[in-house]
Amino acid sequence: MSEDPILVERDGDIVLLTLNNPAKRNALPLAAWLYLSEAITALDADDTIRCIVIRGAGDKAFAAGADISEFPEQRFDAEQAYRYGEATDKALELLLACRHPVIAMIRGACTGGGLEIAACCDMRIASETARFGVPIKRIGHAFAAAEMKPLLDLVGKALVLEFLLEGQVIDAQEALRHRLVNRVVDDTDLEKEVMETAERIASGAPLAARMTKKVLNRLLNDPSSISEAETRESYKPCDSEDYREGVTAFLEKRTPVFKGK
Repeated sequence: MSEDPILVERDGDIVLLTLNNPAKRNALPLAAWLYLSEAITALDADDTIRCIVIRGAGDKAFAAGADISEFPEQRFDAEQAYRYGEATDKALELLLACRHPVIAMIRGACTGGGLEIAACCDMRIASETARFGVPIKRIGHAFAAAEMKPLLDLVGKALVLEFLLEGQVIDAQEALRHRLVNRVVDDTDLEKEVMETAERIASGAPLAARMTKKVLNRLLNDPSSISEAETRESYKPCDSEDYREGVTAFLEKRTPVFKGK
């Protein structure tokens, strides 16, 4: 690829992260996975961000999976696949752990590695043209644990096995029925719907949003061992200036202005 595999743009409090390989339906080369890790690490550390939107370049795909044309050199045997998997797993883990809310804007193919990325986002909004699946059975490959778990958490065993064992690819409405996506909109409305969603998120108190994500992820991982210290930490936003502003604005019947402090 001659261009950056990931494009990062800023629109106020919102960051647009574009998977940028439209000639191959945004198939992800190894360089894209490495770049994604770097980008998410940098964005996660930026306290001024309130929402991240991930999308695919062009109008054909969110991302059609890994770039298989690299596999003869980059992923030829089990050892190479393991090393390649370290890069993909790191990107997915960083995305799952990102403090900021992340929305996947899905148009066209969202398969393989593209679906892995979408599953690690907090919300998924799809157009009617979106298609979902993991047809790696066609190349004799299996899913590793870090790739499988976010998808398994979303849709459960039955659909994951349809994807992996049968090679099923489903449309947007079926994805909605399986709760793989939050909502489905007309193709022409997708960007508007996603950006309006991002703006609603960005208008909230960012410290509260980050704490919401932290508590939710903790509950998903192991709800049985929440400590008193962790419970107390969940109330920390109540010490913030934003909390004072939110309560005051509510009582004064005006829109709050949150500063992330």
